[in-house]
Amino acid sequence: MAVHIRLRRTGKHKAPTYRLVVADSRSPRNGKFLEIIGHYNPRSEPVELVVKADRATHWFSVGARPTATTRSLLIRSGLPDAEVPPVAR
Repeated sequence: MAVHIRLRRTGKHKAPTYRLVVADSRSPRNGKFLEIIGHYNPRSEPVELVVKADRATHWFSVGARPTATTRSLLIRSGLPDAEVPPVAR
């Protein structure tokens, strides 16, 4: 099973917020997921980004790969660039 770390869209119409989730790569964007490891609110001032770094590194160790946007958010949250694996797609 290929596991990806990606964004799940939540929030109101035209006011999105996102959750960083670990999900099977075959499930839809807002479908079933394995675990929530953080959240991201780009519309707040300042931008709100919270990531559970210990859970993210756990999922990296078992083979999860982030998407491009999620990888940049993980690095922005404070994880070292060398610790975050390359992009899944």
